[in-house]
Amino acid sequence: MMPQNYDQTEASLAEFSTKRALEKVKTISQKPHFVGSKNHEVVAQYLVKELKELGLSPTIQEGFTLSDGGTLVKSKNILAKIKGSSSDKALLLLSHYDSAPHSLSPGASDDASGVATILESVRAFLYNKTAHKNDIIILFSDAEELGLNGAALFVTQHQWAKNVGLVLNFEARGSSGPSYMLMETNKGNANMVKAFTDGKADYPVSNSLMYSIYKMLPNDTDLTVFRESGKIQGFNFAFIDSHFNYHTERDNFENLSPKTLAHQGSYLFPLLNYFSNADLSNLDSNDDNVYFNIPFAFVSYPFSWIIPMLIIAFGLVFTFLFIGFGKHVLRIDEVLKGFVPLLLSLIVTGGITYIGWKLLLEFYPQYQDILHGFTYNGHDYIYAFTSLSIAICFLFYQNSGKRNAEMNQAFAPLFLWLLLNLGIVIFLKGAGFLIIPVISSALMLGIYVLTQKSNWLINCILAIPTLIILPPFIQMFPVGLGLKILYGSAILTVLTFGLLIPVFGSFNKKGIWSAVFFLLSIGLFVKAHQTSDYTIERPKPNSLVYLHDADANKSYWTTYDVNLDEWTKGYLGENPKNAETLNTNKLYSKYGSQFTFMSDAPNKNIATPTIEFLRDTLKGNQRLYQIKITPNRAVNRYDIFNANNAKLHNLVANGAKAIDFKSNISGRNSGKILSYYVVNNEPLILSFSISNENKLDLNLVESSFDLLTNPKFTVTKRKDWMISTPFVLNNAIIIRQKIKPTPVLEDNPKPQLYRRNVASRDSLSVRNDSLR
Repeated sequence: MMPQNYDQTEASLAEFSTKRALEKVKTISQKPHFVGSKNHEVVAQYLVKELKELGLSPTIQEGFTLSDGGTLVKSKNILAKIKGSSSDKALLLLSHYDSAPHSLSPGASDDASGVATILESVRAFLYNKTAHKNDIIILFSDAEELGLNGAALFVTQHQWAKNVGLVLNFEARGSSGPSYMLMETNKGNANMVKAFTDGKADYPVSNSLMYSIYKMLPNDTDLTVFRESGKIQGFNFAFIDSHFNYHTERDNFENLSPKTLAHQGSYLFPLLNYFSNADLSNLDSNDDNVYFNIPFAFVSYPFSWIIPMLIIAFGLVFTFLFIGFGKHVLRIDEVLKGFVPLLLSLIVTGGITYIGWKLLLEFYPQYQDILHGFTYNGHDYIYAFTSLSIAICFLFYQNSGKRNAEMNQAFAPLFLWLLLNLGIVIFLKGAGFLIIPVISSALMLGIYVLTQKSNWLINCILAIPTLIILPPFIQMFPVGLGLKILYGSAILTVLTFGLLIPVFGSFNKKGIWSAVFFLLSIGLFVKAHQTSDYTIERPKPNSLVYLHDADANKSYWTTYDVNLDEWTKGYLGENPKNAETLNTNKLYSKYGSQFTFMSDAPNKNIATPTIEFLRDTLKGNQRLYQIKITPNRAVNRYDIFNANNAKLHNLVANGAKAIDFKSNISGRNSGKILSYYVVNNEPLILSFSISNENKLDLNLVESSFDLLTNPKFTVTKRKDWMISTPFVLNNAIIIRQKIKPTPVLEDNPKPQLYRRNVASRDSLSVRNDSLR
């Protein structure tokens, strides 16, 4: 459920206004504003101004953090506090304001939408002069896209953090669709579920299975840092549809769904009113609840009910089975035969969908350009394969004229669902609510067995829980996990059809129904084909990088693309070389992308950094190093790699030690020490030690994101049907080089300082200086 009547005109000042929130999104997302860009500071100043206009006194928190994933950055958080009357614990409203780097994303959905939702909700809250006892903290965090560093800075270094009792975090991984609530808890969720229910959000969309799946995926949010490092719980609110726009140039104001933004507001405005006065000191629990939404309601019950409900379901199914045998309204041979159409439907639909998607990738190789795994016509494929699955089910579930054959066939899917729920009890309790459709369908079988009649109307009523709970997952799984999981949706379609056999099985002329759904499927495949090519509205992602090997004094054009287009071929040529040799010191990519093709490029005499060994001494069995790397051009990122994997001890980078919050965002690659995102060209200073038995062998990768604007290059503008590939270091000028160690010195109070300017690798100047 989503808001249907959201305002397009000016709403009352006492209410959340989607129109006013959209105006803020438009201002924030005018240009890309990733960390280190000029527009990043422009957006920061805009947010400070907006908070002041609300009558608040915003403050800035700046500082370096080093995540356990190896991301180092100087974050700039923007904060404000609304004092409560008798606060014990504070409510924190959270959203990040930096946009994704590399892909020129304006960040309208991710995450100007979250910032605007908070600003507009707080405005209405203050306008109403709402009495509240809890302090309300507003945090617009920085560097979320890089490694959750802004959140880490607040949690570990800000004095307000220790008083936070609950976090409401607003996020996005697409540009449309419903906003899902995902809670993050340290122990049990029972008190959090109750608190959310008491908050009375109008259109809750959530279930406990979603968070169980979310925890298995390489997706974290700022709230993860609060939970893991600060032991602070909270709620995420995020939308994921139109995933193809995520982190791309199409994440702009025009593509953000106003209905989706209204849905975000429908969460925050009532929850802000509730949690500003709720007891936030008692949200921990040792108990867990199953929860899920149905139209106009949010349902929850304790985990302790899961096993009894499973026992009840087993009891109902087998009791009705034996009564049916006793009354001779069910026959053992017909019941056993019911497994044949079920298993055939599962095998055929799963196989056709799995192989079919593989074949589609061969017929449409351009789909592989979209790293998200969800194509522009992705919904057409979901509907097409779902329709095909239903057609196959009708084809196999023909009763050969036997009276009420569907009731004999009903046991097989019920039995399979019982086994699935047995597995859920053991491995995935968050999906415990999936037993409800099973009980409902068991009652269809029971009514038939007890009355010896199949009542179509009662069966349709009992089918409602199945139709409410299961079909949304058929669409949600491919949207959230990519079209590679389409076979899962096909299998779930068959399992859902199986539970509804008492309804569908009674249909006459199932062959005709099969043909209808088959033709519908063909029509949807045709529709998908018609939108399979790239256009201005469905642009092709592509990538281009200039890479200079300073040690070999060689330069290359390279790309991550599998399918080259006219723009990339303009630099790589018609027959580029395989780029495997460039895939050493691999840079992090969410989807494991590597350089695919390369060609020689002219040397552009790009200024290389100055590397200084501020310390290179021997103390006991440890060699102590302090290395300073200073840019000699405008740069955005340094990646340091340990070529021989010698263990580094006591690593400190720009004064920051690693914070352990298990971030999946940066993901430590083999041999990578850290990724430093540069702000204002501040140098990188590394301090560490290694065993004297090991040799220091470090590699440096220096990157700037200015390939398209650097005056040394004349890069042709992309065609209007192209965009920058997200999730990779794109549109970049990269310099790679070795960092060679200086000779070992005896430890003394004034160690020598060695300066090595690797722009001239054969020169080494040594000067005496005191260590500052």
